[in-house]
Order: sequence, then structure tokens, then C-alpha cells
Amino acid sequence: MKKTLFISFLLILILPACIPSGEPKQESKSIQYPFQDPSLPIKERAKDLVSRLTLEEKVQQMMYNAPAIERLGIPAYPWWSECLHGVARAGKATVFPQAIGMAASFDPDLISRIASAIGDEGRAFFHAADKRGNRLQYGGLTFWTPNINIFRDPRWGRGQETYGEDPWLTGTLGSAFVKGLQGDNPHYLKAAACAKHFAVHSGPEALRHGFNAVVSMQDMNETYLPAFKKLVEAGVEGVMCAYNRTNDEPCCGNTFLLQEKLRKEWKFNGYITSDCWALVDFYEGHKVVKNAVEAAALALKRGVNLNCGSVYYPSLVDAVKQGLVKEQEVDSALVQLFLTRFRLGLFDPASKVPYAKTPESIIHNQEHKALAREAARKSIVLLKNKNNVLPLKKDTRYVYVVGPNATNAEVLLGNYYGVSDNLNTILAGIAAKVPPGCFIQYKQGCLLDRENINPIDWTTAEAKQADATIAVMGLSGNLEGEEGESIASATKGDRLDIGLPANQVNFLKKLREGNTKPIIVIVTGGGPVAMPEVEELADAILFVWYPGEEGGNAVGDILYGDAFPSGRLPVTFPRSVDQLPPFEDYSMNGRTYRFMEKEPLYPFGFGLSYTTFSFSDIRLSSNQLQKGKNLQVKVSVTNSGKREAEEVVQLYVKPPKASFRVPFASLRGVKRVLLAPGEKQDVEFTLTPEDLSVVDEKGNLVQIEGTYEIVVGESSPSPRSEALGAATPVMGKIHIM
Repeated sequence: MKKTLFISFLLILILPACIPSGEPKQESKSIQYPFQDPSLPIKERAKDLVSRLTLEEKVQQMMYNAPAIERLGIPAYPWWSECLHGVARAGKATVFPQAIGMAASFDPDLISRIASAIGDEGRAFFHAADKRGNRLQYGGLTFWTPNINIFRDPRWGRGQETYGEDPWLTGTLGSAFVKGLQGDNPHYLKAAACAKHFAVHSGPEALRHGFNAVVSMQDMNETYLPAFKKLVEAGVEGVMCAYNRTNDEPCCGNTFLLQEKLRKEWKFNGYITSDCWALVDFYEGHKVVKNAVEAAALALKRGVNLNCGSVYYPSLVDAVKQGLVKEQEVDSALVQLFLTRFRLGLFDPASKVPYAKTPESIIHNQEHKALAREAARKSIVLLKNKNNVLPLKKDTRYVYVVGPNATNAEVLLGNYYGVSDNLNTILAGIAAKVPPGCFIQYKQGCLLDRENINPIDWTTAEAKQADATIAVMGLSGNLEGEEGESIASATKGDRLDIGLPANQVNFLKKLREGNTKPIIVIVTGGGPVAMPEVEELADAILFVWYPGEEGGNAVGDILYGDAFPSGRLPVTFPRSVDQLPPFEDYSMNGRTYRFMEKEPLYPFGFGLSYTTFSFSDIRLSSNQLQKGKNLQVKVSVTNSGKREAEEVVQLYVKPPKASFRVPFASLRGVKRVLLAPGEKQDVEFTLTPEDLSVVDEKGNLVQIEGTYEIVVGESSPSPRSEALGAATPVMGKIHIM
């Protein structure tokens, strides 16, 4: 009895200290082990920590849900977190436009500001959750973002997660995201970014667990790897290897990718994680090993530090016992993981870590909401504006809103999204602009992807009475995305038919029949939509992607002229799937604006404005250039219209012909300039030797002799761009000796 009372008394003393109070934890001033000493180099600290673990503890720390080691005061840590366009799958957060929408801004500064805001929210949430003893999955500071795979084929449902089809743009925007997310402190990371999925990974989703992407060294180094190299140079902390095989080796066991390129050639010094449950594909999908033990051993030897999965890296205990790997190899891989945790300040007193002071009030604050609205505005692409029907006048007498996505909050999100209490649907954004006394009516009119069951149609007749009809059509994340995410997709998230659902096109035809008043079509989606019929039926077309929580307000701003459209297409929109090579073919021949010979519906880089721009007076620093020298380019841009607007000035390099395939043109510079009506401004670019180089058939970057064309305009250089209304570009020539 006395013993029981004594234990009860101890519990009374101890329990209050164990219950999360919401107050900051007191910092311990005692240092028992070298790894707890912030004055020591972090590599020394990481090695000390690892030396104190048993083999079983070591391999558990190499899992995405690393458990606590209480005897050393090491807390549990959830490695797997997401923030593709806002902190995802955790607490309330600001939801920015989907990645492909952010890419349509062609604005690295905007991407950096968004990523910085995401990092702030991630930090604040992490510490708030930690106070409550909450270390659930998706609550860490190691974010598995950005996805910098090349959107080589419009059928890939996950293309929405990328920055488009161009390696230069992808690398530029991805680097801006990494720097914004990770912060600029010389000692600590705000959060840790992760470049994924390394490498040569872009569908088909249904085959990814056993698919072998066969790619030439030219395509490898010209298209699939440059963005990853740029992010390594930008200091990205992590890299995630992909599910598929590349040239016969699983990406998470690939000697060329992980060892020769990433570690040796590029000197990457961060951590490598597998994609989630990718190691089971080693023996179930790719069949390159017999079991989990061999899979774990292969991944470790190729350089994978962290296993996202449930049962595979614990098999390293048996792999060591069987002599497949050495315990020293486990130690080396684990030290790399702890280096990341030390860089995040997770073993240091909060007083030493500046990001640990991030206030909870920063989460979803007014500044971040305004940033989400700015991003959504800059992502929206005006594809058509017949007779300048847009912007609508504020006092338009009667607006009729129809379509399956007008009230659909799902289309604001895309995939890998966060949760917000501020989801502004497109209908709400339009309604917010309509003044008292002006009419607005809404009926859905048609379903998302199938014909109406009820044959009674009130909508198309009523629409004829309105002064303008706004049809909100397109796709949703239920139709396209990752294999398990797209619950309405029969093809595991891919779009084998890249057009609008046929019932939506049929509905638009009914709206148009006998109706001479403007029909404005707003299209949601995560990638290219082949819609030549919509181009014919609509008076104006806005492509709005998955525009985030402020998407509805941004659409309203654009429709009514409170903001100007300035988004540009980061992907080519084909006329039909017939213009595409086979989905499983990873050769770049015939793909993207750089190699596509057929005329697309909408070219890469295209987007209209509410004003017009003109380009003139291109000046090159030289008309003959020695190899290895920089080239300065200056061009004059004029707002030749009647509205203030921002122009997205794009510079493309067209190389001379060679004995091997070269791109028709390659984007090498982007500048945004805000111009008042009649205003003229000079825009300058610097082209490096790398910008003026091409990749030969062996995969080598070479600067060939001959005449290069430097083209500056507002879209990729093609007759189709000008036919759709893009300004005539200007061109200069440089001969490289």
C-alpha cells in the first residue's frame, strides 16, 4: 500500500510536466554528449550521435517516420512533409495556385516570395504542433517539394505538379522556390526542400512501378537532368529518386543517376530519399532483386539515405548479418540524414535558431492571402479575346454564369493541397464584382464529365437573355493527378484523351446555338487541353489552372478589369492527341516547342493581354563572339495600347544547324516589365556560354560554330503565336567562332 501511494505521489509530480501546455518548452542548459553541443561542427555532432546508436536504432532512424530514442533525448521526427503550393496535408495553411499555375507567371521573384511564405508557415506550424506533442506525418520541416520533372507529354496527370515542359524555366523557377523555402541564414535552414523525382519520370502513372524509361544521353542531358543540376547548384537539401527504371536500372538503385551524376559530378551533399514504397518495386515491379533484404542493400549501396516505406530499411539489420552491406555504410548514410536535422536546428536551443521564433500568427495571414491572390492573377492566361469583349464593364446589365466548375471548390486545389477556410470559388469571385442593380444568375447546366441524365434543359435558353454568359468548364483533380488521388479517373490519373469532356463541348454548342452575345469560357485544369472547338465557340477564353484559395477573386479581378491578364503557357497546347508521339516513348523527338514540328493550338509562352506591346531596336554587344564569352542583349519594349499592363518579355536562342539534332529554339531569359500606355522601356539580358550551347548526341554540352539567332518577344517564336495575336518578335544574329 505504501509503495502504491509513493508511486501515485510521483505521478502527481511528473504528469503536469508531460501534458502539453501550449507554452514554449524550457531549454536544457546541460550538455551530456558532444552531439548536443552547438559550438561543435555539425558533422562532428552527427557522427557522435550515430556512434551512440545500436544497429537496430540506426536503421529505424533511416525511415520516414523516425521514432524517438528516449535514452539520448532524441525526439521522433516525421520526414515526409509536403508543400507543393502551400503547406499540405497538415494544419490550416495558405493555398497558392498549383505549381503549373505558378509556372505560368514566368516570375522567379514571385515563386521565391511564395516559397518563403510557405517556409514561414511550415516553421510556425511545426513549432506549434511540437508544443502539443504532435509529431504526426506531414508535420516536419523536410518538405518533398518541388517536382521538377519535365512535363513532356500532356497526358501525364501529375504534370500539374511541375513547372512545365522547358528545362530552363523549370530550373529557374525551381531554384527560386528552393532558395525561398530554405531561407538565407548561413547556419540554419528555414525548411528543407527536395527535388523530385530523380529522374526521367513523367508517366504513364499506371506503369510507374515497373516501367523502364529508355532515354538517350542527348535527351538525358538536354532535357531531363538540367533542372536537377540547377537545383543542386542552388543548394537543395534533398533529392527524391523515382519509382521507375531509367535505362534498365531502378532510379532508387541507379548507378549513373545517384552516384555518377548526383554525388560525383554535381557534388551533391544533401540527403537522398526513395519515393514512397519504391523499394518494394525492386522485387515486385522491376524484379532486379529477390526480396526486401536485397532491395534495402541495393538502395543503400547506390546512395539512398532515407526509405519512405514501411518495412524495407529495417531489413538492413539482416543485410549486415548476411554480409550484403557493412555497418559502416549504414553509419555513413545516417550521418547525412542527421546533418539535415542539425541544419534545421532541431538539436539546438531555440534561442540559437532564428526560425524557431516564427510566430503562429504568420499562418494564413492577410499578407499571404494577398500573395495568393497576386499569384492567381499572374497565373491566368488569356487565350482569346475576340473584339475585346474582356474586360467586362462593371455595369454589365445581366451576367449568366454556368458550368460544372463555377461552384466547385475542388478545382481551386489541384493535388498535394493544404486546407483553408478561405476557398473563394469562381462564382463567388464573379459575384463579388457585380454591383447592386445588375443581374447575375447561376445554373450549373451540365455535369463535369458525363451527359445530364435529366433531358430538361432550362439553362441554354435562359443564357440567351443575358448580356454575357460565363461558362466555367474544364477538369478537376478527381479526373487527373496521381494514381491514387484521381478517384474519377479510369486511367490512374492520366488523360489519354486530352480534350475537354465531350459533354462539356456539347453543352457549349447548345449555348452558342442562336446566341450572338458574348460567351466567355473559363477553363480549369492542370495541363494542356486540346480544345479547338472551344476556340471556335467562345468569344473569350481564360485558362486558370487550379488557382488556389484566392482563385475565384483573381478570376473576378481579371474579368472585370481590376487586374490585367499576364500569364503565359509553360506548356504547349496541341490540337489533339494525334499530334503526340506514343506516351511510353521518352525520346524528345516531336515533343514540346523545342522539337515539335506540327502546329499546336496554343504555343509555349503564349498569352494575350488587355493592351498591346511592341518590340524594337534589338542590340547585341557583338555580332561575332569567341567561344566561352558572354553576350549582352538589349531590346526596347513599348506598351502600344491603352491600358497599363505587365509584359512578359521572353528571349529565345535558335542555334545553327549541326550534324546532330538541335532544338528549334530554347528559352534563355524572362523579364517582367510594368508599362503605362505609351511607355517604352529597355530590357537587358546576359547570355552565358552555356545559354549559347547545345547538347550533342553523346550528351556533351558543346558550343558549335555558326550563326545563332536571338529572338525576343512575348511567346515562343512561331507563325502560330503571331496568328493568335502575339506581338511580332525582334531578332538579332550572333556568329560564334
